[in-house]
Amino acid sequence: MKKIDPGIFKAYDVRGIYPGELNEDVAYAVARAFCLFLGEEKLVVGRDMRLSSPALSEAFIRGANDQGVDVVDIGLCSTDMIYFASGLLDLPGAMFTASHNPKDYNGLKLCKRQAAPISEDTGIREIKELALAGNWPGPEKRGGVEAVDMLPQYVQHVLTFIDVSAVQPLSIVVDAGNGMAGKLIPAVFDHLPCRIIPMFFELDGSFPHHQPSPIEPQNIKLVQDKVLREGADLGMAFDGDADRVFLVDDLGEPVSGSLTTAMVAKRMLQKNPGAKVIYNLINSWVVPETIREYGGEPIRERVGHSFIKQTMAETGAVFAGEHSGHYYFRDNYRADSGLIASLIVVELVSVEEKPLSKILEPFRKYYATGEINSEVSDIPAKLEQIAVRYGDGKVDRTDGITVEYEDWWFNVRPSNTEPLIRLNLEAKTPSLMAEKRDEVLAAIRS
Repeated sequence: MKKIDPGIFKAYDVRGIYPGELNEDVAYAVARAFCLFLGEEKLVVGRDMRLSSPALSEAFIRGANDQGVDVVDIGLCSTDMIYFASGLLDLPGAMFTASHNPKDYNGLKLCKRQAAPISEDTGIREIKELALAGNWPGPEKRGGVEAVDMLPQYVQHVLTFIDVSAVQPLSIVVDAGNGMAGKLIPAVFDHLPCRIIPMFFELDGSFPHHQPSPIEPQNIKLVQDKVLREGADLGMAFDGDADRVFLVDDLGEPVSGSLTTAMVAKRMLQKNPGAKVIYNLINSWVVPETIREYGGEPIRERVGHSFIKQTMAETGAVFAGEHSGHYYFRDNYRADSGLIASLIVVELVSVEEKPLSKILEPFRKYYATGEINSEVSDIPAKLEQIAVRYGDGKVDRTDGITVEYEDWWFNVRPSNTEPLIRLNLEAKTPSLMAEKRDEVLAAIRS
């Protein structure tokens, strides 16, 4: 077996180019390491539609079996389905996906029982060391495999988050991006009166139409156009493993992760009065304002699913939202699900009986840059320089540097994987946003 590239072990998952960095041998080794790290007798495995996923999944299952661990193979699924299976079956889980990455990539998302996250600090580092060492104590007996179809139970589960009888016959454009949403959306909306206008529902890991990354504006342009052409009530664009969603309103306008967080928080608080809701510190000011307006308790957290899920466990928060299109639900084993979030928005549009653009009007009160990346050679020094320069504002170091003023704020934080600083900035007027964006970018890039 070739030497494993340690660079494939990231902060939240394992990810690399197939077959150069991540191949069947690597999948087999990671499986044995994962099983050794867990010390469990059984786990659940799923995969997305990437061209390399069947072979990698098969090699991983063989590795788990050789380590004496039984496998429940749920086959083609979304990442939130693997979390659901992990929670329902009370088993650790492994999902083969590279989410929104280009077709040459694949990866592994791992979790403990009850969909508990595994990140660099809670297991990936140990799994990496075990995989690189390659010393596998032989088990007394080999594990077996059981194939299980979790889709019917998963569909029933996600529908429990809404009142199905309240849903109106809305027209909805859905761009599955040739990813796993193409399998899930028909199964879920079969139970609802909505008219689905499908785009790219064929499962195709070569992504012939566009990259499965709806956070990039160019990748939702086709949904925007289709919503306007069809006179649809809204549009949804999912990433490759269908755990993230980005929405488009009835006027073809994109809905940011912050606005979706605010809408879902509103609906969740209407059903769970006084509940706690978590938001990450890059979300718009409108998110904590909305949580308070609807009687909830806002809890601010740093970016990243492991931090969000940990805080959810500690506080009992009913919902959490991130600017990047991840939406977490307490009653979904604290795991994220773009599908549940989009169903809640469908319910909200149905019960308010007004267009999504009208529902969003009160939330569209600030002006944001979106995330802007800059290459920086010495990130710690640059962050300190910015903290000093903007020391007259309210400076917070929870996650990078956040500086808040009365009419604008910004956050600069390092990338987990690249020599980049990410800027997010928001202001009360478009002109102030543009002025401060250029000013802070000049400071970062000087």
